[in-house]
Amino acid sequence: MERIMTNARWFSHRGILALLSLMMALPLSAQTAKQVLDKAAANVSAKSGAKASFSIKGDQFNTSGTIAIKGRKFQATTPQATIWFDGKTQWTYMKKNEEVNVANPTDAELATINPYNFIYMYQKGYKYTMEKKNGSFIVHLTASDKRGIQEMYITVNPKTYIPSQIRMRQQKGWTTINITGFKQSKLSDGMFRFNSKDFPNAEVIDLR
Repeated sequence: MERIMTNARWFSHRGILALLSLMMALPLSAQTAKQVLDKAAANVSAKSGAKASFSIKGDQFNTSGTIAIKGRKFQATTPQATIWFDGKTQWTYMKKNEEVNVANPTDAELATINPYNFIYMYQKGYKYTMEKKNGSFIVHLTASDKRGIQEMYITVNPKTYIPSQIRMRQQKGWTTINITGFKQSKLSDGMFRFNSKDFPNAEVIDLR
């Protein structure tokens, strides 16, 4: 009888420890995912600016190019177009027909062009989970309400805290953006605005 009681106490003790560990692990996982995104956002949003190369693959289009960022501002260049965004207004120059479309894009629209726009989206309206896979942190974000981007998977290098891939789900399906060659640089604010003098033959179409 004494041995049975001892075993019962042992199993009960193990069960309590397991339950406590599980209860502690749940908030810790969410907190750790948030910390990873916070560190990635701090690296990406350097005040001086940064440059990188990217490739985008989605249901509607595939392309690749280079991007320069400074806070919310960015300039992206692909074989088809050059895009400037100064934090409010976006200019899209289509090389084929020499048109410039001017618009005030939403966060969801910006995210399909600027892979780093997630740093201004994740803090509100998303829940986080995280796993470590193939030596990288993979943070899974799910929207807690109806919005343009319902899900995101952000792959982050655990040594540098630089994102290497962003996958996002919108109504039209999944878009995957791969990023390489991220390097902080000193950039002027002027490079994030369209200059009509550089494109004298371009037709400007204001969609605002």
